[in-house]
Amino acid sequence: MKKKFHFIYLAALAIGFSACNKQLETSPSNAVSGDIVLKNVANLNAILEGAWASTMDDFYGNIFGNPGFKTIALVSDAMGDDVNLIVTKYSYAPVYRFTQIQDKTQSRANAIWNQLYKIINNANVIIANVDKVEGDATAKKVLKGQALALRAHLYTTLASFYQYSYQKDSLTKTVPLYTIPSSDTTVGNPKSTLKEIYTQIYKDLNEALPLVQGYQRNAKYKINSNVVYGLLARAYLYSGRWQEAADAATEAVKGYPLMPQSDYSRGFNDVNNSEWIWGHPEIPSQSDGSYSFHFLDVSSASSYYYSFMADPFFKELFNDGDIRKTLFNWDGTPGREGYLQYKKFRFKDDQTGDLVLLRSAEALLIKAEGLARADKLAEGKDALNELRSARGATPYTGTDKNELIKEILIERRKELWGEGFGLLDIIRTQQAVVRKPYVDGSGNDINVTVTIPDGTTKSVPAKYHTALKFSDGSSFVPNSPNYIFAIPLSEEQNNPNLFK
Repeated sequence: MKKKFHFIYLAALAIGFSACNKQLETSPSNAVSGDIVLKNVANLNAILEGAWASTMDDFYGNIFGNPGFKTIALVSDAMGDDVNLIVTKYSYAPVYRFTQIQDKTQSRANAIWNQLYKIINNANVIIANVDKVEGDATAKKVLKGQALALRAHLYTTLASFYQYSYQKDSLTKTVPLYTIPSSDTTVGNPKSTLKEIYTQIYKDLNEALPLVQGYQRNAKYKINSNVVYGLLARAYLYSGRWQEAADAATEAVKGYPLMPQSDYSRGFNDVNNSEWIWGHPEIPSQSDGSYSFHFLDVSSASSYYYSFMADPFFKELFNDGDIRKTLFNWDGTPGREGYLQYKKFRFKDDQTGDLVLLRSAEALLIKAEGLARADKLAEGKDALNELRSARGATPYTGTDKNELIKEILIERRKELWGEGFGLLDIIRTQQAVVRKPYVDGSGNDINVTVTIPDGTTKSVPAKYHTALKFSDGSSFVPNSPNYIFAIPLSEEQNNPNLFK
């Protein structure tokens, strides 16, 4: 059977001409021949712009619960330790309960898979043709670098969620690898190993780096050398190349200072934030990706679901004086009494929110972890404390390697909550999900004080996790198949080579 799972060649090209985001440099057209599309660098750039718009602002599978690439971040955090999901709200309860994303028959698994490979195919079209088309040599060079980096970013995502940790077994078969354009006659590739996938990721990013070096972008969604260094830092960290991760992270942060404390409480919705290295701007006319804020924004009147609440134990990770601790509030709204809000994300007044993809804070934490695991404990501690000091947190003073790494991983939870690293870090560090009842020593619910809408206060039981085990009643354990995203049934049916 021929593999029709990847979109046909012209359909893949057409994305670039159908995206309508006014901030992206696209040209509208619904029927464009391959010869015309591949004629010049401007048309290939339109493909990249459209592919990017599709990545960030398409509802994957045409489902509101899948708001673009942030769908994966929402899934990752809903399956982790620190999001206490309101399970009566739309869309994410099956994910939180571990009954959906590992099921190959579920629409969300199919939607994520389809979209990632569709965009990879767009990148492959650009990479395969950019050296042959008409146009400015510098523009062609930058475009190729950006397409290579985008492809590497998507393969890093696939490697992170569709298999166990690289540290567990780098030779484990994971997902198919495609580096040339697919069409409706393409026969599917077999799964590649994690090692093969990461080898391609390193190759793409190291090839991209000199191509975008010196490129001065006019918008933060466009990939420059800082973004490439950040993606390299992630890839090296996830695959255990510790010193290289730290070195790449050091380069990534150059020119992107940590935000002042006054900016931390402004809603994580503005791509112009000083420490956002990579982010996607949203406008009211093209803002499907902003729909993710309806889950994450738990305090704005315009939010729909308010479902991604914080686990009460998460608050206990923060010391007094930490600006991040000021974002917690016990909800007193009827129907949500006793849930712990973490007001990190908030809609702008126009009901959009820019989408963060890479920050200097994450890069600093990669640097800290890479150095600590490379036995450079003093330098790793300095990198950790640079971030902690910026947030008003107490500096870490320990000297034990394992304790330092533990603190860095906790700091990742504190700093990156809601940005998609919950399950990712659980998989890559081979840990178990940790969810506990929030009760006193006698097993009784702990009461908290909430302010109700009329301004008075009352004492109510704190709400905590409702899914404390896997759906079959077994305890959370490291390296569980319940953490791994399913390759959809349609891929199995349409790709005869998948398991070869």
